[in-house]
Amino acid sequence: MKLIVQIPCYNEGSNLKSVIRGIPEEIKGIDKIEILVIDDGSTDDTVAIAQQLGVDYIVESTRNKGLAYAFHLGLETCIDKKADIIVNTDGDNQYNGSEISKLVEPILNKRADIVVGNRGGYNNKHFSFFKRTLQVLGSYIVSKATGLDIKDSVSGFRAISRSAAQQINIVSEFSYTIEMLIQASAKKLCVISVPIHTNEKTRESRLFSSIPHFLRMSISTLIRIYTMYKPLRVFFILGVIMVAVGVLPIIRFLYFFMDGGGDGHIQSLLLGSTLLILGFLTMIVGFVADLVSFNRKLMEKLLYRIEKLEDRLADEKSKISK
Repeated sequence: MKLIVQIPCYNEGSNLKSVIRGIPEEIKGIDKIEILVIDDGSTDDTVAIAQQLGVDYIVESTRNKGLAYAFHLGLETCIDKKADIIVNTDGDNQYNGSEISKLVEPILNKRADIVVGNRGGYNNKHFSFFKRTLQVLGSYIVSKATGLDIKDSVSGFRAISRSAAQQINIVSEFSYTIEMLIQASAKKLCVISVPIHTNEKTRESRLFSSIPHFLRMSISTLIRIYTMYKPLRVFFILGVIMVAVGVLPIIRFLYFFMDGGGDGHIQSLLLGSTLLILGFLTMIVGFVADLVSFNRKLMEKLLYRIEKLEDRLADEKSKISK
C-alpha cells in the first residue's frame, strides 16, 4: 500500500521544512510513504528547499495558476506515480502532519473513499471568532446542499483513495474544497470527517484578499458547481418560484376584472404572464441541462474506466518485465 503526501506550494520556502519534517516516516498499514511538492510558480526558494530535503517528486508550474489547479495537478501526478492513497496538506504548516494516520485509517479499513480533517469549529483557538463562525455556518450549508455529514467543508487536510481521485475532476479556478465535496456527493462516494488539530498560523491566507472576497468566491463556486451536477433541481426550483410569483399579479388582475375594473390593471396580467412564461422556459432549460449533465456523467465514467484499464495494463506489463 503506497501513500503519497502532496503539498501544493506558492512561496512556502520558510514553512516547507516544518511541513515535510512533520510527515511521519511510518504508518501502520502503509508500506511506502512518498512526498510530492507541487510548486505553483513560486518566486522564492521553495523548489530548492524541496530538493535539499529530498522529496520524492517535484512538479513545477511556470506561473502561479491557483490552488485548485495545483491540487488537481497533484492528484494526476499521484495517480501516475501509483499512489493507493493520497493525502493533501497545505504548505503553510497549518496542519499537524503527525495526524495523517487519522486520515488514512478509514480508507485502509474500507470505511471511506474520502476523509476530511475537521479543525474543530468553535473550539479551534488558532482562528478568530469570525472565521470560526464562517467555517461552521459555511460547512452547515455545504453539508445540507450535498447531503454529506461534513463538519469542516473547506479544510484542505484530506485523504483520498486512488479510486476516488480518479473520479474527481476539478474545474474551479478558486478552490477545490467545496467542488470536491459536491462531486463526491454526486458520484455517491463515502466521505467522512475526523477531528484534527492545527498549528499556529504562520501567515495570512493567499487564497483570498478579504473575507467579503472569500464569501463571494465561495458562494459563486458552490452555486456554479452545484448547478453543474444538479441542474434539474436548480432550474426547476427557479422555475417554480417564477411561476408562483407570476400567479399573484394574475390573481390580482382577475380579482379586479371580476369586480368590473380589469381595464386599469392590465399591467398585472402582462407581468404575471411574462413571469409564467419565463418560469416554464427556466424549467425547460433545466431538463436540457439535465440531459447535458447526464452526457457528462457518461464521459466521466468512460474516463474512469480508461484509467482503470491503464492501471491493469501497467500492472501486467510490470509483471512481464519481472
